[in-house]
Amino acid sequence: MRVGFGYDSHRLVEGRKLILGGVEVSFEKGLLGHSDADALLHAVGDAILGAAGERDIGCHFPDSAPAFKDISSRVLLERIFGIVRKNGFAVNNVDVTVVLEKPKLSPHIPAMRKTLESVLDLPVDRISIKARTNEGMGFVGRGEGVAVFAVVSLKES
Repeated sequence: MRVGFGYDSHRLVEGRKLILGGVEVSFEKGLLGHSDADALLHAVGDAILGAAGERDIGCHFPDSAPAFKDISSRVLLERIFGIVRKNGFAVNNVDVTVVLEKPKLSPHIPAMRKTLESVLDLPVDRISIKARTNEGMGFVGRGEGVAVFAVVSLKES
């Protein structure tokens, strides 16, 4: 059994879609990034790569590479899952905390869990996604961005 931790944050800006966990969330701002900036899937991907000893998402998919401009983070997570499967691992469970003042994410969490279920070939009862605010503190509390923390365990397959 191996455990990995992932973190990602992105700035909220006008003129972008808000995509978290592979789900488009209706909001007046979206996340800024080279890809679709899905911080939830990025944090999960980093946790998976970390557990497998495979460095971080930026090493595999650098933001300097035009091939990854506006790419779906779901595609990146699929590729990450392929890397760890090739190395003989399967995902055992995923635990994610999203910290965001607005909008409320609880209505979207079931769809986000379904994204992870399908990409990671993992029963939904092994996927936890929680949403929290930052009580008005820091960049998240001021509504400037999102922070996501993820813990993943891998098992040898």
